[in-house]
Amino acid sequence: MTTSENISRTTAEGTLPAAAEAKPRRAAKPIVAVGSSYKKSKPATLVLSYVILVIAVLFSVYPIYYAFLASIRPGNQLVTGNVIDIFIPREITLQNYQEMLVDNRFPTTDRAAGQIKFWRWLGNSVLVASLTAVISMMIALPTALALSRFRFAGRRGLLIGLFVLQSFPGVLFIVPYINILRAMGVYGQWLGLVVAYSAGGIVFTAWNMKGYFDTIPVEIEESAMIDGCNVLQSFLRVLLPLSIPAIAVTIFFNFQRGWTDFFLASVLIPSPDSANTLPVALRRLANDRAVPWGNFAAASMLIMIPSALIFAYVQRFLQSGLTVGGVKG
Repeated sequence: MTTSENISRTTAEGTLPAAAEAKPRRAAKPIVAVGSSYKKSKPATLVLSYVILVIAVLFSVYPIYYAFLASIRPGNQLVTGNVIDIFIPREITLQNYQEMLVDNRFPTTDRAAGQIKFWRWLGNSVLVASLTAVISMMIALPTALALSRFRFAGRRGLLIGLFVLQSFPGVLFIVPYINILRAMGVYGQWLGLVVAYSAGGIVFTAWNMKGYFDTIPVEIEESAMIDGCNVLQSFLRVLLPLSIPAIAVTIFFNFQRGWTDFFLASVLIPSPDSANTLPVALRRLANDRAVPWGNFAAASMLIMIPSALIFAYVQRFLQSGLTVGGVKG
C-alpha cells in the first residue's frame, strides 16, 4: 500500500478514511466594500465632482463670512468697491462689537428708542426660546405617549386633527393669538410670546416624539412592568431614557423657533423695545435715514453663538440603533 492509502484519522468513534480529511484551502478572495468598484473614476468625473463640492461649500459658507467681514469693517460698510476687500479686509476694527456689547449707544439715530440694549434683548430671547422648548416638550410628551402606546376612541381623529393643524400656515393664527393673549392679559409681553410659540410647537413635538416612540419595542416596557413598574414608572425609567436623542433634537428645534422668529414676535410685542427679542429689536434700530449694517452684522455673529453651542451639545445624541437588539428574538 502506498502512504496515501494508509492515511487515516483516529476519533472517539473509530477511524475515518482519508477522503474525510480537510481539503486544502483555496486562496481567499479579496473583500470588496459594498458599493465599491475596481474601476477607477475618470479624471474628468472626479474633477467635476470636486468643482461641484467646492461651489456648494462656497454658497453655504460665504454668506456667513461676508457678514463677519461687514462686522469688522470700520463704519457701516456693507458693500465695498474693492474686489480684494470682498474676501480679505484691508482694515479691521471691533467698533461694531463694542457698540453692541459695551457702549450701548447707537450713533446713527436720534431716537431714544435707538439706544442699544443688547444684553436685555439677549436675555429676552434666551428666556423666550428656553421656556418655549421646555413647555412644548412637557405638554407634548404625555400626548405622544398616549398616541403611541394606547388605543382609544377618537385616536385616529386626533392624529388627523394634529396633522391638519400642522399643515396650516402660521399667519392664519395671528388674529386668534392676539385675541387670546389680550383676554389673558399678556399681549405685548414676553410671556404671551412664550404661550404662542409653545402652542405652535406642541403639534410638531407630539408628532415627532410619537413617531420615535413607535420605533421602541413595547416589549421593553412590558418587561419593566413584569419587574414591578407601573405605566408611569416604565415611562420615566425605561422609555424616557431611550428617547433622549429624539428629545434633545426636538428641544433644539423648538429653541430655534423662539430664537430666530421675527414675524410673530414683531406682531405680538409691538412695544416697548425693552420687551423685544433680538431679531425684532435689531430691526427697529434702523430708520429712514440710515441702516446700521455693521451693528447688524456684529449682532448676527453674536446671535449664532448660542445656537452653535447648543447644536454642538445636541449632536452627540444623534445616534441610531438604540433599540436594535433590545428585545431577544
